[in-house]
Amino acid sequence: MENHNQVTQFHDDEIDLRELFSVLWAAKKLIVAVTAVFALVSVIFAISQPNKYEASALLTPAQNSSAGLSGVLDNLGGLGGLASLAGVEIGAGSGGEAEIAQEILLSWGFVEKFVEENNLAVEVFAADGWDRESNQLSIDNDLYDIDEKRWTRNPPSGKTVNPTSWELYKEFLELVSISTDKKTGLISLSVEYYSPYIARQWVDQLVVAINQYMQQRKLQMVNTNIEYLEAQILKTSIARMKEVFYTVIEEQIKNKMLAEASPEYVFVTVSPAMVPEVKSQPKRALICILGVLLGGMLSVAFVLIRYYGFSKESI
Repeated sequence: MENHNQVTQFHDDEIDLRELFSVLWAAKKLIVAVTAVFALVSVIFAISQPNKYEASALLTPAQNSSAGLSGVLDNLGGLGGLASLAGVEIGAGSGGEAEIAQEILLSWGFVEKFVEENNLAVEVFAADGWDRESNQLSIDNDLYDIDEKRWTRNPPSGKTVNPTSWELYKEFLELVSISTDKKTGLISLSVEYYSPYIARQWVDQLVVAINQYMQQRKLQMVNTNIEYLEAQILKTSIARMKEVFYTVIEEQIKNKMLAEASPEYVFVTVSPAMVPEVKSQPKRALICILGVLLGGMLSVAFVLIRYYGFSKESI
């Protein structure tokens, strides 16, 4: 009896499977038509997308000599803790500075200053393509009139005709990426843009800008430390404490000299960015394949829902 039920169940499943294929076969023209429409739309969409090129530079954290201060202070005993009161970094390695630099590089304030100083607002916000023959960017006239050099966009509610600092920041973040290889510690800074030449140029400018920013940040910190320590020397009459302060000042002056003499203060370029010759986006073949698959799945789903849905309603 049990074997009979299993055979019957198997027979029912076989009939259902045949029914499924018969339904799809009966609607084959609809499925092919819908799939063809999706394929055509995906091809048109893929062709209409402008090429983008990715330029990348490989960086490594620069060496930092501030770790040597830790040993000097340790030799002076417990008074080394006075350096911490002065805001002096003890034993800080290059890894920490590099991590801070990566966060700063993608911060709103840094990007805003970078775009403003290099006059990149139009390139970041209004460009929509690049002509290889003339090596000129294509600018969206609905956003910016290149002849009159003025913004012409119809701004969203609450926005101005000129793109805001936040809008420029969000657009710029779409173009820039930075990542760290956990095994080697090497850092990859990439820019993906319509023009391969501008992509390479922006990578170089970003490396220079973040090195200068971190260099000035360090010099400002060191100068503040020196001023504080010199003031403490005038306030104390204890010779041992003055010795500590003079030792810390000496190390701070060394750090200052090294920072001033190091244009690659936080990042050293291992492999400079080159002008890419092969586009990174769009992946037109993948777009077309996904379009065909999407059209096929939606058309099949529509046919099955229509057939089985109407069948259940009629019962």
